[in-house]
This record gives sequence, structure tokens and C-alpha cells, in this order.
Amino acid sequence: MYLNNIEIQSPFSEVLELIRMEHLLSAHKTLGIKKPVIFYFVLDEELLELNRQTLQHDYYTDIITFDYENDKDIEENEVVISWDRVRENSETFKVHLKQELYRVCFHGLLHLAGFMDKTEQEEKEMREQENILLDLYCST
Repeated sequence: MYLNNIEIQSPFSEVLELIRMEHLLSAHKTLGIKKPVIFYFVLDEELLELNRQTLQHDYYTDIITFDYENDKDIEENEVVISWDRVRENSETFKVHLKQELYRVCFHGLLHLAGFMDKTEQEEKEMREQENILLDLYCST
């Protein structure tokens, strides 16, 4: 599914049922991201292998963001998300699946907008920005 600057590739029909492209597109615009973004939804094992190959990290994660904003040879940014992690985190943190789905998508967009989460302070700021975007685009 593709809309303007956002594309979603997912074999999981639930992802496409839960997400509204307009919300991601609005956040993309609000954050000033220049290039289009492709969101790929995969299984845990696929993202684990990607994490090992690209970052040399041997652990499960919910998201890996490939920021190509300043690369003239690559036309789109890529965000790879573990659908397994999104579902499990939704249960672990006792939040609606839709909210966790948006949180992780916004997390990727925030990385593309220059936000980091390596330090405790950066992680706190990232979470605050995720909550702002959730309030703006996903309040129910």
C-alpha cells in the first residue's frame, strides 16, 4: 500500500487494517522528512537476522531505521518493523495493538527527523516525541 511519501509492505493483513496512512503522512510532513519512507513489516527472525547483518547486534528488536535522507543515490528511507515485537509489546505494556503499531512507526519517523535514543536523556526525549505524535494523530 502506498500513499504519497509513505509506503507499507506487509504480509500481515492486520497491519493494513489498523493503520491509517494519513496519520503517517501527516507525521512525515510535520517532522520535515524530505524523502519517502517504506515501512516493511517482518517476523522476529527476519529482523534478528537483519540486526546481525547490518548492525552486528545479536538480539531481537522491534525496529531498525535506515536513514538515507542525505544519500543522493537512494531515493527512499526504510523502516523495518517486527510485527511479532509490536504484538508482544502491546501485551507486555498493556496498550492497544493499534497504539503500539503507531508508536513504533512514529519512532522510525523520529529517527529520520534526527532524534536519537542512545542515551537515557535521548530515550526520554524520543518517548516524549512519540507521545506528542500519538496525541496529535491517534487520540481515540
